[in-house]
Amino acid sequence: MIRTMVVDDDALVRLGLVDLLSQDPALTVVAEAADGLQAVELARHRRIDVALMDIRMPRLDGIAATRRLRELPDGPRVIALTTFDLDEYVYQALAAGADGFLLKDTPPADIARAVHVVAAGQGMLHPAAARRLIDRYHRAGTPRAVAARGRLTGLTPRETDVLRELALGLSNAEIAGVLGMRESTVKAHVSRILTALGVGNRVQVALLARDAGVVDDPA
Repeated sequence: MIRTMVVDDDALVRLGLVDLLSQDPALTVVAEAADGLQAVELARHRRIDVALMDIRMPRLDGIAATRRLRELPDGPRVIALTTFDLDEYVYQALAAGADGFLLKDTPPADIARAVHVVAAGQGMLHPAAARRLIDRYHRAGTPRAVAARGRLTGLTPRETDVLRELALGLSNAEIAGVLGMRESTVKAHVSRILTALGVGNRVQVALLARDAGVVDDPA
């Protein structure tokens, strides 16, 4: 019997997923959580094989929760299950340790099948997510991408965080809000990034970041 947990802040979605999984005689739902923090706490005290994890949730989102679950001794495998097929969600979920990425429009039978596949130690990706990974792989090997990544190696991890938000078009104030920093600190980071990369403005930084694959080209 595969022991599952459903994690979603929408009670109706949780109910629907629990009902779906309960129809498979080889699956049992042993826990439900309304956010990532609750999911991690539940996983500390009971054995769970696979967690179906929403991404956008209060208190602790699905990406951070996935990372914490995978750090637990015998933590559950995770399938990210979200409405949004944004590139960054796909990459961040997989980087955090997720073994699967599905969209909520996935047919019910395929969601149940994904739980079986992931519980067996394999991976499962929605076709749209797989396409994005393939496109990213193809872009990553071009000389332009390699050169761009080389120029970013001198940045600190925090400067790279700022660079990512800057490349998405955020203002200094918005970056400060996202990263929990003072706006003056963001301004100083941006200044150092411009100097380190040898570019003259934020647009050039954004283009370089996209070439390096730090953020993706708009769909």
